[in-house]
Amino acid sequence: MMAAARLSFSDITALAPMVRVGTLPMRLLALDYGADVVYCEELIDIKMVQCQRVVNEVLETVDFVAPDDRVMFRTCKREKDRVVFQMGTADPDRALAVARLVEKDVAAIDVNMGCPKEYSTKGGMGAALLSDPDKIEAILKKLVTGVSKPVTCKIRILPSLEETISLVQRIEKTGVTAIAVHGRFKEERPRHPVHCDYIQAVAQAISIPVIANGGSLDLVKTNSDIEEFRKATGTSSVMLARAAMWNASVFTRQGPLPVEKVMEEYLKYAIRYDNNAFNTKYCLCQMLRDKVESPLGKQVQAAQTNADISEAYGLQDFYQQTLEQLQTRRGALQSSSQPDRPIMDGDVTTMAVKFERREYPPQITPKMFLLEWSRKEKLEQPQYETVQRSQDRAFQSTVTVAEKKYRSSLWEKSKKFAEQAAAIVCLRILGIPEGRIGEEDSGLVCKRKREGRMNGTTEEDVSKKRHVADILHSTETSEPTVVANGDGHKPTTPEKPPESPEQLTL
Repeated sequence: MMAAARLSFSDITALAPMVRVGTLPMRLLALDYGADVVYCEELIDIKMVQCQRVVNEVLETVDFVAPDDRVMFRTCKREKDRVVFQMGTADPDRALAVARLVEKDVAAIDVNMGCPKEYSTKGGMGAALLSDPDKIEAILKKLVTGVSKPVTCKIRILPSLEETISLVQRIEKTGVTAIAVHGRFKEERPRHPVHCDYIQAVAQAISIPVIANGGSLDLVKTNSDIEEFRKATGTSSVMLARAAMWNASVFTRQGPLPVEKVMEEYLKYAIRYDNNAFNTKYCLCQMLRDKVESPLGKQVQAAQTNADISEAYGLQDFYQQTLEQLQTRRGALQSSSQPDRPIMDGDVTTMAVKFERREYPPQITPKMFLLEWSRKEKLEQPQYETVQRSQDRAFQSTVTVAEKKYRSSLWEKSKKFAEQAAAIVCLRILGIPEGRIGEEDSGLVCKRKREGRMNGTTEEDVSKKRHVADILHSTETSEPTVVANGDGHKPTTPEKPPESPEQLTL
């Protein structure tokens, strides 16, 4: 049963891996139009191995997120059984680590051995591997024996047919499932004719499926040309790059569709799945081709956000509706969280808690209660460390009390609210009153503070004075102090509502 479920590379038409093109919107579009298999763009192992796998419930995707919060690879259930993850690597152990990171979310793993661009070859990756068959063998064997999914590779042809045949026969012995062959030499570019005879010789020399690549422009312009390219190379399968980039409807037998329609469908996917705006621009400009200097092309080039691009294509309503849907889903997910179950995240105790201001009297906050309790227990005052998430400018705070850390797993709209949420987590874990309306008076905060007056001064003013005093004390002692800000302090970053789907990633 396991073998039957594995992705087949026989008699398929595939979207080739293309840097800056093969992201989720283009892959889904290719599947819509009839592609059997879709490859992601080449992703470098050094970057991927640092990523964290994150289930994005708002977008309904699985994201692999780098330490700087960039999403390096995003996929979804729709393509799970047909997407091939292509990596750039020159290290067997690192290749295996990346493959194991992504294997349960993809259908197969591919190693790039054909890219002639410097960003790939300078690290010994891509086409640079072609001159090191021992390393090729080591990488592929490590992957074949180390992961549960099919392993493939993509190569370019070598200077002689004999060398090419010798290499692919050696690759076949590693146990890979298929080989994609770009029918050009390492130094050749798309303007050079593709060597169909080399690809045909490879297909005859090995028993595993061979995927022909490199036929765009010269040989494949429409869907009917795909079968001709398959026959000319003697392969079981064909892989398309530029022909699909220019108009993904090349995969449909009813096509080609007008490129304007294809661009609109692509943009809808880009909006729906929060595609990086500059990546979206790049792909649309590739589709525009010689019309890139048209009024539409200039408007796309000038766009800075997906909202701007949507306006260029008259999709403002679709953009706004999608934004609202994602916001609604995000709110529903947060409200359905279980706030009463503490979870350890490293050395931090977390709970899914939000600070709801209406649940507390005007002059009372959880931070105030935590501060007063710490003083009563003769502990150092609580210390707050707050971070801001780049995609939606939301905040999350960690409070340290008695050398233990507490944090809400939910993100807040302001630094102030994030600190209050962290204080709530700490108070609830420790079983300390937090001052909510209807809560029995604990005596932690005196009556004058509850009434908001202390010698004619509001608690807000008192907090400000304490804040200034703490800073002065810190300056005098030259010791850094993290100040427990009172409610009267404005957040260091202005509160802004989300403006685009890019800001809705959980």
